[in-house]
Amino acid sequence: MNDFETLTVDQVPDDAHILDVRDPYEFDAGHIPGAINIPLDQLPLRIEELDPDTDYYVICRTGGRSARATPYMEMHGYSAVNVAGGCGAWLEADKPLVSETGHEPIVR
Repeated sequence: MNDFETLTVDQVPDDAHILDVRDPYEFDAGHIPGAINIPLDQLPLRIEELDPDTDYYVICRTGGRSARATPYMEMHGYSAVNVAGGCGAWLEADKPLVSETGHEPIVR
């Protein structure tokens, strides 16, 4: 049982602030438009880049890293919601992805 909120990709609002905790090469290959990328291993060093008054929807590839990031963020006073299934579920739901590589977006 989790102590943090988890939503499906279909429950994420269109205007949500997305925090993608995947590594940069994964993010560059395909990510949600407008998402912020702070890899999970950098989150402790970079958490102050985030606004504590903003609700963040935290996503990774399949949901494991975001499930670790979400309680960490909440422990430090940030509002965070885990996105179940990650970018894989986002892609399956036919939601938009963009790529920084010049190729069709993919989920890594």
